[in-house]
Amino acid sequence: MLVVGENINASNKSVGQAIANRDRDFIQNLAKRQEEAGVDFIDVNVGLSHGSWVSPEAAMEWLVEAVQSVTKKPLVIDSDGPEVIKAGLRTSHGDKIMVNSVNAEPERLQSIGPMASERGALLVTLAMGQDGIPKTVEERVAACEMIMENLKHLGVKEEQVLFDPLMLPVSVDATQAAVTLKTIESIKSHFPSARTIIGLSNVSYGLPSRGLANRAFLMMAAAAGLDAAILNALDAKAMSCVKAARMLLGKDAACRSYVRAYRAGTLVE
Repeated sequence: MLVVGENINASNKSVGQAIANRDRDFIQNLAKRQEEAGVDFIDVNVGLSHGSWVSPEAAMEWLVEAVQSVTKKPLVIDSDGPEVIKAGLRTSHGDKIMVNSVNAEPERLQSIGPMASERGALLVTLAMGQDGIPKTVEERVAACEMIMENLKHLGVKEEQVLFDPLMLPVSVDATQAAVTLKTIESIKSHFPSARTIIGLSNVSYGLPSRGLANRAFLMMAAAAGLDAAILNALDAKAMSCVKAARMLLGKDAACRSYVRAYRAGTLVE
């Protein structure tokens, strides 16, 4: 399972202030801590609603440069704005990169799809159309089919795509965890070369002891076929669950990585 560290996101007040103030030490410390925690990708998101800077594009360029100057981990360029994504891709270096995200909206597909194709980037695609998040598994998979058909015309290969089945808070709808798990299974069946990804913390929004709910759902999603998770990389228990899931699903030969983590003292029960 791939781990995307979610910690450099302007929706977090302290991170948003650090980006606005161009506080390299704060941002670079977060990047290095996530690398030390064992992430595969580092998400970078400058937001669009913070008024502390004139240009979110310039903020993304600064953020990408600041992070890549202290880590070789590949980045996830994460934004609602196509121009911000373009700025992040333009500034970043390295062969591996991910873009988050597109959905079935034609305008968004047409603006971001070609960028991913040209760069050979992995692309997170949300299982939703123009009318919002579908309620059923079948509707979400249908949205994925529509997205994949359009992306192929834009030069994006199935193996570049990570489908996000969408995780709504169970505090709002108690059936949502089951819907997401079944959607993961269905996506894996329909798109054998694509992968699946979730924003893990969404499941527990509005609940107490959120970490516990997040970690429990992570293990359930891994068993359903989840390939990647966007999560709090500084949660040592969550990172330990990732290592345990890899081992239990037979993706850790002779349990070597799990044992190495134990000997290094990074496993937390």
